[in-house]
Parts: sequence; C-alpha cells; structure tokens
Amino acid sequence: MIRRSLGLPADQVTAKTFHAFGLEVIGAATGRKPSLASWLEGGMDIETLVELADDLKDRDSSFRTQWDLFRVVLGQDLPKFGNERDNPNAWDAKKRRGGFWTLNNEVVKSQGEVVLANWLFYNGVRYVYEQDYEHDTADASRRQYQPDFYLPDANAYLEHWALDEKGEPPKDFAGYKEGMTWKRALHARHGTALLETTMAELWSGEAFSHLARELPKLGVNLDPNPDRPVQGRQPIENPRLASTFRGFLTHVKSNRLSMHDLRARLTQGAVDGFRFRHEMFLRLFQQLWQAWEEKLRGSRCIDFEDMLNQATDCIESGKWKSPYELVMVDEFQDASQARARMVTALMRGQDKYLFAVGDDWQGINRFAGADLGVMTGFEALFGKATTLKLETTFRCPPSLCEISSAFVSKNPSQIRKQVRSPKPDVKEPVRILRVEAERFIRGAVEMRLREIAQEAAATGRKATVYLLARYQKDRAFMPTSHDHQWVDVAFLTVHRSKGLEADHVIVPRVTAETLGFPCKIADDPVMHLAMPAGEAFEFAEERRLFYVALTRARATATLITVKHMESSFITELVKEQRLRVVNADGSDDQSEVCPKCGKGFLRHKISRFGPYLTCSAFPKCDYKRDDRRGHKRRQ
Repeated sequence: MIRRSLGLPADQVTAKTFHAFGLEVIGAATGRKPSLASWLEGGMDIETLVELADDLKDRDSSFRTQWDLFRVVLGQDLPKFGNERDNPNAWDAKKRRGGFWTLNNEVVKSQGEVVLANWLFYNGVRYVYEQDYEHDTADASRRQYQPDFYLPDANAYLEHWALDEKGEPPKDFAGYKEGMTWKRALHARHGTALLETTMAELWSGEAFSHLARELPKLGVNLDPNPDRPVQGRQPIENPRLASTFRGFLTHVKSNRLSMHDLRARLTQGAVDGFRFRHEMFLRLFQQLWQAWEEKLRGSRCIDFEDMLNQATDCIESGKWKSPYELVMVDEFQDASQARARMVTALMRGQDKYLFAVGDDWQGINRFAGADLGVMTGFEALFGKATTLKLETTFRCPPSLCEISSAFVSKNPSQIRKQVRSPKPDVKEPVRILRVEAERFIRGAVEMRLREIAQEAAATGRKATVYLLARYQKDRAFMPTSHDHQWVDVAFLTVHRSKGLEADHVIVPRVTAETLGFPCKIADDPVMHLAMPAGEAFEFAEERRLFYVALTRARATATLITVKHMESSFITELVKEQRLRVVNADGSDDQSEVCPKCGKGFLRHKISRFGPYLTCSAFPKCDYKRDDRRGHKRRQ
C-alpha cells in the first residue's frame, strides 16, 4: 500500500509510538536498551503514587500532617483578591443566596471563608456561621450584626477581613473599613473576644498560625483529624490528589526542572495569591519525587519522561544519527515539551521535514504532560511553517458547529479557524434541561431518552446515545431502563470519548460545584510552576473538554443542570448563544442572565411592594427590576 500510493519502499517507512522509538534510540546509542517501569506499562502510576504517599505518611508524621491538611483544607486554590465571592458552587436555600459549600455542610459567602471553616472543622473546632451577635445592634441604619464565625467553646467571635498585604480592601468595597472600625468598637464596648484574620494572612499561612496560637489560650484544644465524618462537601480523595502530583511530576521532568527552579518560579510570581498552599504543595512534591526516583532505581528501570529525555540526549549529542528525512506526528496537541525537543533534535541537518497533525481545540491531556504551547507556538519551536486548516466536519450539524466553535474560541490563545459542516441542520442542536435538585438528574436523562426513542421510531432508524460525564461517579445517572429497540446508550467520561461519536449526547450535572463542569480543581494554578507558560484564560482546558463533549454529537447535545447551581458554561451559552432553558417536564423556563453582572440568572420574587426580579448572584450582585408585567403573563 505504501509503495503503491507514495512511491516509497516499505522498509524505509517506520511507524512507532514515541515511547517505542525512544527505547530503540537509547538501545542503539548505548548498547543497553532500558526497561520501562512495570507499573507504568500497566497503567498503575496513580496507584503507585498513592502507595508511596501512604508509605511516607507511615514513616514521617510531618508529611502525614501536611498531606492531610492539603487534601482536606487546601485542595482548592484561592482566586485573585476581590474575586473571593465569584463562581459560587452551592445554594443556601434558607438565606436564598449563592455561596460556597463547606465540609461542615453550610454555605458561606466567600472562598476565603471556606478555607477558614474547613480548617476549623479539620481541627475539631466547633463554630456557628453568621449567628446573631449576642447583643442587640439593629437600629434605623443597621441590621443586626452577624459576625463571620462564633466559636462556642472559646466564647469568642472570628471576623475574616478582605484586606491585602497593605491592609486595604478591594476598591469596590465602599465603606468597608468604616464597618471594620464599628465592629471592633462594638466588641470592645461589650467586652466580647474577637479573633481576626485577613486574606493576606491566608495567602501567607499566618492566619492558621495565629488561630493555632490563640485558640488554646481560650480553652480550645486543636484535634486535627482527616477522617472526621463529613456531612458537606467531600474533601479531595487520595487518588485525585495523587493524580495532580503525577501530572505535576510529568511536567517537571518533561521540562527538566529542579526543585531550585520550582522554588525560584514561586518566588518570581509564577502563580498568584495563595503562597502558603503552593509552598506546602512543593514540600509534599519534593518528598514524593524522591520516593518515585528511589523506586525507579530500586527496580533498575526508567519512566516515560526519563526515556524521552535520554533518547533526546542521544540524538542531540550525535550518539545516534537519524536516517529520516520526514517526521510525521499525529495528535500534536498532546505533545509535551520533552516530545517537542525530541522532534526538534530529529530536524537537525539539511533536508529534514516535519509534518504535524493536531487540533488545539481538543487539547485535553495536560494531566498526562501535554503542553498546548507546543502546538499554538509551533513556529517559535520549529521555524517557519505552512499551516493547512481542515475546517470541514462531517459529524456535527452546522448550528452545533457554530455554537461549539464560538464557545471554544472565547480563549484568544486558541488557533483561529472557521469550522463548517455540509450536513443537514437540526432545529435545536443544544438543549439545556434544568432540574430542581441533583436527585432529579437521572429522571431528566430518562425523559430525554424517551424523546429520542420516539424520534427514532418515527424515522425507523435506531439511535445511539452517549451519556458523557465529567467524572466516573456520574455513572449513577445512567437510567435503570430504556427503550432498547430504538436507543443504544453507553456511558463514557468526556476524556474517554475523544475520537468517538454518537447520534445524541447527554451531559449530566453541568453545575458550578467544585467538582462540577468546569472542574475547579483540574485547572489548578499550581501547575504553572512546572510549565513554560501557563494558560491565563480561566478554565482553559475545561473549556476545551466541554467543546469535545458537545462535538461528539451527530445531531443533538443535551446539557442537564441544577437550579441555583448552574455552571458558568451554562450561563455563557444562554447569554451569548441565546439558548433556551427548559424544565425537566419539558416546559419552558424563561431564563434571563443578569444584565448587570452577566453571571447570575434573574429570579422571580414577590415582596410587599409586588413582584420583582433579582440576580441569583445576590449579595455579590444587587440587581433588581420590577416584574409586574411578567407576573401577569405567568398567571
């Protein structure tokens, strides 16, 4: 086939994976072909890291304490100063407002308060969030004072101030310092104990040291316990945290960084804000990395990154001379810096050519070491190139192409292209279903499957459906039964679905939770310490993953969300693509994105003055609008 179509002798064409090729190069150059670690070839790298961490915890109490603290309390980074109330992941039904879910099962206003609440919970310190102050303070100009936390065992209050290193609040916090002064004076007048922390002290870790010093003085003994029963948001599981460290290790070795390099990057500001968290991450990583290398040496083997680096060294030093004139690389969006260096080494000399194929819009493997900058910055690495854009797809209908392309292109770092489809269009390619609570998601999936079965029966053609989820645990939303005559349903994670397609796609739980879609842990900023250039665009890889989910569909994609917990991706699609939202029973849900903040949905409320609309992001957004006309229409 090769000889007939290309005019090339088959024995002069070689097709290998990077790993097989690298091992061959090392063997030929050194006379000794290395062995890859058996646990890597068996896909047990995460399990191995968990075992190494468990062993370190058994041998080193300091490592165990820091691992548990990071996993339970510090698993999620803090946003930029002043944005601590953005992107709420929970709904407080009692107070009718969005917020952030704690381990102790309450909803607090800011992400800084989440960290403090979880630290108190982890240490066994009882607290009550926003309880009325013990003295009456309500008057004509002020409501009753509710300190952030009341600590009953200490008979003390804890206020967390939104102040930076200079002691200044965000610029849009009008009257904030005056309020601080009033609260401090109130405590002094009534003789009530007040503990204080600031955002700057959270970033540095001094807030935790301060509380650890002061609480025992007030009769509260700290009792750190990572296994304390959790009623609220579950902490990060050991395998998930190990996966983060595995991805970090892959980037570190791929980019040939040392611990000195990593600490220098932290000092130079490669990541923002939560320095205490990032320093703890590096301390844990250093010990895990050392244990990983010791296991490799003990087994007399290497890992994938060692193999790529050693093979590249052999090529660059001239110990192995490439006989190839043309190098072709597929799935180039998944290339790491180590793979890029190997390819660059193969290009040295006259009459050497590189042909690379990839789709940066589908770059979703950063956890496995992929660095999208290798593709988006192609000419900076490999020199002047000719770029051919394949802009026709034969999978999705035209309107689905338009919606998905506009969505993924919001990131200015993505390569510009105009994807078109010659297929017949469909009336509603992307549907958004909103249910009242998570327990109703499976019912919504079953309802959509019944609709698809009816459509399939009418056309006489059986339909295929993928239930595409962000997490394996969402398999729980698979229906217990469906019409097998007209519908075939399969469950896949979005990562596993790449390259596949079905007539219809259903994505459950597209919510704003920490482990929602987008995942607020997957794009961990700490990864920037190990990468040449991190992606500044918010949820960059999660956006591409969402794009992959949408474009697995040959006809329609159905997104299921939860009321009051709508993902920022849902809000964006409604606001910018004007997609409609329907209730689980199929009735229209007239959803309007707040015209002031652009992040929340308008909610219908009734006061003694009549019906009105208010933003779901309240109190972060105080938008209100009279709704008497809309109320009459709904009646």
